[in-house]
Amino acid sequence: MIWTTGKTHWQTQKRPRNPYFAQAYDFMGKWLEGEREFVLHTSGSTGMPKPITVTRRQLEASAAMTGKALSLGNGTRALVCLNVGYVAGLMMVVRGLELGWELTVTEPTSNPLNGLDTVDFDFVAMVPMQLQTMLENPVTAGQVNRLGKILLGGAPVSLTLTERIKGLNVPVFQSYGMTETVSHIALKALNGLRVNDSYVFLPGISFGTDERGCLFVSGAVTNGQKVQTNDLVEITGDEFEWIGRADNVINSGGVKIVLDQTDQRIAQVFHDLGISNVFFCWWEPDEKLGQKLVLVVEDTLHPELAQKLPVEIRSRVSTYENPKHIYFAKAFAKTATDKVDKRATFQQFLKSSNG
Repeated sequence: MIWTTGKTHWQTQKRPRNPYFAQAYDFMGKWLEGEREFVLHTSGSTGMPKPITVTRRQLEASAAMTGKALSLGNGTRALVCLNVGYVAGLMMVVRGLELGWELTVTEPTSNPLNGLDTVDFDFVAMVPMQLQTMLENPVTAGQVNRLGKILLGGAPVSLTLTERIKGLNVPVFQSYGMTETVSHIALKALNGLRVNDSYVFLPGISFGTDERGCLFVSGAVTNGQKVQTNDLVEITGDEFEWIGRADNVINSGGVKIVLDQTDQRIAQVFHDLGISNVFFCWWEPDEKLGQKLVLVVEDTLHPELAQKLPVEIRSRVSTYENPKHIYFAKAFAKTATDKVDKRATFQQFLKSSNG
């Protein structure tokens, strides 16, 4: 089920009966009536979800920045398949209104192309899981090259998906941003001639790092306020490489381990062994080490792979980055925006194992 809309369309449209489309319709009404402030909610991936009040000027600045960076002007045909109740989906609507786009709105699903009669777009923003699902489905895989420019955000892009993206004919970008910056403030090209291992800051963003090496940014999208992140980065010119989150660093036997970096190294092992299970590195208390590194894998593995995995990991990482135990959890806990909630997942796993 889809709803086609835009600034001109909205003027003559009735409020949709579908509750989800009605939510988008109501926001568009507030925007077109000139509302000056809006309340957004954080995703809850790094803590409790919280409301944030942002100004119209911030949202306008973000829309203009994206339009300029990706050359998406008046008449752009965009697929809106992210939840409009959160900043990523809401900003698609704002861009449509500010930049004169035609919006095809679908309710958020794992495969937004299912049920679409025609696929012919210039731009779409989605989470990596949606793109992966499209590519794994024989019916929709061939339609991905008709989506125009693809913007991925909200979760890491797996090695398996990264390899598949390189074979696409349409440009694919990974975004960096957060609710506090009202969408992305940097982009990384995942394919084509501009493919890059680093994120490139968008024009108009001021940036730097604090004493921990964590990124801070400011600009019109933050209403001129400095937004301090917990993301450890290495900045070179107007680019930066993401290392990991400062709150995802553990001290194991006096050695600091960046869990996000360890995830990346182990991801290569999973890719090479053909293991598609979702996983993450975490920790548990240990009398000797203080914090002991563990690996948590969703679902189960074939016995042969379950034996190969720890051996292969051990051969590729340092002694300290070698997980001291591998746990298999039935299903990972997710946030409202479908990100893996690592802390909640591990706590639930321990509770079920002990219960």
